[in-house]
Amino acid sequence: MHTLIISIACSVAVSILLKIARRQSIDVAQAIAVNYLVAITLCALILQPAPASLLKPDNAWGVLAALGILLPTIFLTMAGAVRHAGIVLSDAAQRLSLFIPLIASFVLFGEQLSTGKITGISVALIALVCLLLRPRDVAAPGDTLKSVGFLLSVWVGYGVIDILFKQMAKAGAAFSSSLLISFSIAAVVIFGYLLAKRTVWTRRNALAGVVLGTLNFGNIYFYIRAHQVFPDNPTLVFSAMNIGVISLGTLVGAGFFKEKLSWINFLGIVLAISAIVILIPR
Repeated sequence: MHTLIISIACSVAVSILLKIARRQSIDVAQAIAVNYLVAITLCALILQPAPASLLKPDNAWGVLAALGILLPTIFLTMAGAVRHAGIVLSDAAQRLSLFIPLIASFVLFGEQLSTGKITGISVALIALVCLLLRPRDVAAPGDTLKSVGFLLSVWVGYGVIDILFKQMAKAGAAFSSSLLISFSIAAVVIFGYLLAKRTVWTRRNALAGVVLGTLNFGNIYFYIRAHQVFPDNPTLVFSAMNIGVISLGTLVGAGFFKEKLSWINFLGIVLAISAIVILIPR
């Protein structure tokens, strides 16, 4: 379970950094671009993919290309959702994307339903609802149509990314090269976007990107490793990651950002932990 715990911690740290970045007027797009350069460097240094493996025909190029495009795009989409619909609704859309990979676990990955899994999923979904019931006075007003569009994009985008990471985890020995390729494609996409915008770079944004890249690499690396540790139980990984992130994020929000929590939110944390325990294979 340590792979999931580290991935959850890194994911929450990324959210904290992005929240601080907005307050400090850091250009998130520039930070995201540098983040992928850092991720590529860490991937090459730590995983040391063999150059020949990058050209293997068995690489799932469709999956890698989709990830490379979606990873930076969903970062920018999330920023747009927060701007138009507010933090609360954007966070809800991201976490409710859990439904998409859960369905994929049984439809695409052939996971067998059992009484324990049905119970665990049910508890997880109830926990998710409890955790997402927050006061809405922090939500930013915005154009309804734009808000709905951004929220739907966040919901679908994060759900599809979860499925693609599961597919990548199946690569086995080609895991390191697959990760490097997807990061490289993501870097090309985001730098192309910034080049088209004629972005003026600053050292401050680049430094934020270095921190973001380190945390983002840890999040993705350990998330994929978790899928490899539990290859026959994607439901556990999908559920634990989503409810784990929002549970820890809820506690961090209350402790460091003084966000108000209700007894329902605390009940959600208890139910989230219970759901993970139920879903752990025995």
